Amino acid sequence: MPELPEVETAVRALRAPLVGRTILSAHFPEPPRRMLNLPADVFAARVSGERIQALTRRAKYLIFQLSTQSMIVHLKMTGHLYVLPRGQADEMDRWLRVCLLLDNEAELRFSDARRFGRVYLAAQPEDVLPPLGPEPLDDSFTPAMFAERLRKRKGVLKSLLLDQAFIAGIGNIYADEALHIAGLHPLRRAESLSAAEVEQLYHGVRQALNDGLARMGASIGWYRQPNGARGEAQNYLRAYRGRGDARPCPVCGTPIHTIRIGQRSAHFCPTCQPLL
Repeated sequence: MPELPEVETAVRALRAPLVGRTILSAHFPEPPRRMLNLPADVFAARVSGERIQALTRRAKYLIFQLSTQSMIVHLKMTGHLYVLPRGQADEMDRWLRVCLLLDNEAELRFSDARRFGRVYLAAQPEDVLPPLGPEPLDDSFTPAMFAERLRKRKGVLKSLLLDQAFIAGIGNIYADEALHIAGLHPLRRAESLSAAEVEQLYHGVRQALNDGLARMGASIGWYRQPNGARGEAQNYLRAYRGRGDARPCPVCGTPIHTIRIGQRSAHFCPTCQPLL
């Protein structure tokens, strides 16, 4: 599932072709089913005539600020947003679910093979967003804030980093990366960390996300940039490994280990991240 770096990459790429444009109509090649929070005809009527005033991100959600409401998009596992001239075909069109015609004859298309993605219309994003923690790349997210939030929590670190109500935008890939950078085992408990380890984890989170963003995200599975290009972050991952990826730890050469924590996998180096 795209995480903060992948979603932020999409937001930055889509601003230029979309902000300032007016949506003329909405089309659905097939019934969108549960992908919309409104019946398709109601969604189409409400979005038509709306001007896209801004495009931002909250956690893993793209937030389109329209003239009178917000459109919120979650890509989930296989969602892909892209802009093309009307009538121009693309290989992702085989899974096209939602198509918005713009006033310059371009189209904003949402392709989703698995149909897990969601497109919401709401008066405010908060009307549909779940409880979300702070944005880890914002200036307001300081070491002191992180330490205070961590002080109130218990449980294993990997699960805590995946909790969107604790920190927004981190998923499986960047949780593993942050823990490797910090030198912390994914099964370490939050309440066991020293003050120095808390600061290491803070900087690990920020570095992992910034590295992913600088490399346009990790194209593991379905993720592609809006222009169809792959991200480069997957080529530089320290700990996270996709299926068939046997690269050892880039720091010490030890084979990366994989365990299950709850329903999620965790990848770590037993040498660099000992379970103390």
